[in-house]
Amino acid sequence: MTNIPIHFNKTRIAPTPSGFLHVGNGLSFSITAALARKHGAKILLRIDDLDRARVNPEYLTDIFDTLNFLGIPWDEGPQDANDFEANFSQVHRMHLYNEALEQLAAGGFVFACTCSRRQLNEAGLCNCFDKQIPLSTPEASWRLRTNNNAVLKVKSYGGETIQAQLPAEMKNFVVRKKDGFPAYQLTSVVDDLFYGVDLVVRGDDLWASTLAQIQLATVLDKPAFNDIVFYHHPLLLEEPGKKLSKSAGSTSVKYLKEQGGSAADVFGLISEILRLHKKASTWQQLVELILSSPTPFINRCL
Repeated sequence: MTNIPIHFNKTRIAPTPSGFLHVGNGLSFSITAALARKHGAKILLRIDDLDRARVNPEYLTDIFDTLNFLGIPWDEGPQDANDFEANFSQVHRMHLYNEALEQLAAGGFVFACTCSRRQLNEAGLCNCFDKQIPLSTPEASWRLRTNNNAVLKVKSYGGETIQAQLPAEMKNFVVRKKDGFPAYQLTSVVDDLFYGVDLVVRGDDLWASTLAQIQLATVLDKPAFNDIVFYHHPLLLEEPGKKLSKSAGSTSVKYLKEQGGSAADVFGLISEILRLHKKASTWQQLVELILSSPTPFINRCL
């Protein structure tokens, strides 16, 4: 790797309380913690809770239980569920998200969409672009007028600047949902800028989201977002081609703990799934084994 900054200011762990955290989350959190400690960065715990229909208090508590059980550290953010609700929930930053949405509307960068989920599934895309539906239409989402031909530049942890175009599935992506709440891509950009994050660790399933967020930050005239370095890691797979899902099943940390498993057992299971040459018992050992092993996993990191 070349041209990797010696020091980062801040990275983040950003789970969503929409299911029980699983061993794949444990892997991502471990990589985040290891890179933060290596580069002197603070770790922010930033919980994305604006998908109000899916947020569950039990899942919120599970985030803190899992991090503490695995020994994953964080330096900033809530200490427990009550602290989160009182001081750190995304609802406290609604004014920032709304300011960004108002900026997009004033600049003519969004259009209203009234497509149902069924229509989107059948057509494969939104057909509202040229309909000039008023943005004030009830239960209409707002979509960004994307430029899918623009060349987007991603600063990679590998030291490269990767150039890519917005993938087809992100064409005119949603920035405000039908319920009036800002969508994930917008809140993620606003939050990372608000907290001063300059290193983002995420699964490679979010590569398209990274590109979408870079384009959105450009439209919002937020050049600081281009300075963020991204580290995309492959996902743990339950079986070939099938990623782990949030559930109370055999790969959730909660389930493993309730079956009498220890944190060492969880890291050992991750080691087995990654086919490392021996089992790790801590997050530090897990990352050391990954970095010292010539596995396809680490070779595919961006």
